[in-house]
Amino acid sequence: MLDIKFIRENPDAVKENIKKKFQEDKLPLVDEVIALDNQYRQAVAEAQALRTERNTLSKQVGVLMGQAKKDPSKLEEAEAAKAQVKANAARLAQLEGQEDELSGKIRKILLVIPQIIDPSVPIGPDDSANVEVERFGEAAVPAFPVPYHTEIMESFNGIDLDAAGRVSGAGFYYLLGDIARLHEAVLAYGRDFMIDKGFTYCIPPFMIHGAVVEGVMSQTDMDGMMYKIEGEDLYLIGTSEHSMIGRFIDQIIPAEQLPQTLTSYSPCFRKEKGAHGIEERGIYRIHQFEKQEMIVVCKPEESKDWYEKLWRYSVELFRNLDIPVRQLECCSGDLADLKVKSCDIEAWSPRQQKYFEVCSCSNLGDAQARRLKIRYRDEDGKMQLCHTLNNTCVAPPRMLIAFLENNLQVDGTVKIPAVLQPYMGGKALLTPCK
Repeated sequence: MLDIKFIRENPDAVKENIKKKFQEDKLPLVDEVIALDNQYRQAVAEAQALRTERNTLSKQVGVLMGQAKKDPSKLEEAEAAKAQVKANAARLAQLEGQEDELSGKIRKILLVIPQIIDPSVPIGPDDSANVEVERFGEAAVPAFPVPYHTEIMESFNGIDLDAAGRVSGAGFYYLLGDIARLHEAVLAYGRDFMIDKGFTYCIPPFMIHGAVVEGVMSQTDMDGMMYKIEGEDLYLIGTSEHSMIGRFIDQIIPAEQLPQTLTSYSPCFRKEKGAHGIEERGIYRIHQFEKQEMIVVCKPEESKDWYEKLWRYSVELFRNLDIPVRQLECCSGDLADLKVKSCDIEAWSPRQQKYFEVCSCSNLGDAQARRLKIRYRDEDGKMQLCHTLNNTCVAPPRMLIAFLENNLQVDGTVKIPAVLQPYMGGKALLTPCK
């Protein structure tokens, strides 16, 4: 969310940013919110003048009433002052109502005007304009056919989609045996990997209030993702970033405690609206999954460096699991409205012979901090907004697709990289049951 003062002083820059994000329908909102802000400030100024006049008149009434005991003519003046105080009170109440109404309208618009993107972000209308930056590891194509990921899992008796469909419907799954253990092993390794990087491990609430939802994501994303608990002001989280950033709502963090670097485990719940192709069936796009996340709350001057660190952590983790990846810079039209800059880490799929998203790293600047009032005092004692960042550490079961395809052998076995073997009871190889 942008500062209204910034919009007021830089309307052309805000409009140009909207154009870069290919959201021309939002252009009229800039002039509209500036006009509303002007009305709001006029109402505030008039209300303040009336309060000052009220205080002055109240003092005069007291003086005049005291003088009226000796000079009855002063009583008339006192009554006139009282009448003016009463008239001012009625107008003040009207203005205060206008302030609340205008403030609500302004905030509603501010919530949908996109954040100013970083100058380095490539310009494009959608994800087709995202830019590959760098590849890590050899994207090999094996000499044998790689089965669909659910077929690999079924060879280990490791998945039951039919039963999940009967119990919960489409978009759910049962994982069993070695595949279920592999799922948990990847999460445990991701947890310890981030702890070794100096992050504090956290298990957050899995439900959050609507005010937190509004603070951490755009209305569009909220409507397309979140499950609301009927009859309560609670939402199931779509990612632990939501409750992790929400932890700092309305807080002034001591400067010496920044940056806050946290890695969190949680289940995630998403509506995943829309039709999906064959490659997104199975356990690729689902309503429930588990994830290890990383978030950073820092000073503004530190956020660019943390952005670089976070996405490189993802690369390192996936390479440790023998999975080739690439970094893909997200273009302007593919950025959510709160994001300043974002990139995807995509894993190589030997079966599809292309990359697919497994991690998303984002710098949100002060957007979430402004909405949630997450602040700190600088060296001069002045209040400043923090910057927030987030990145996926590992998100099985999607991540399992990349793992199984890249570690599958010609005989149907799956090799376990050395870093994962302690979490798999020392196993170096998984052997299929059929």
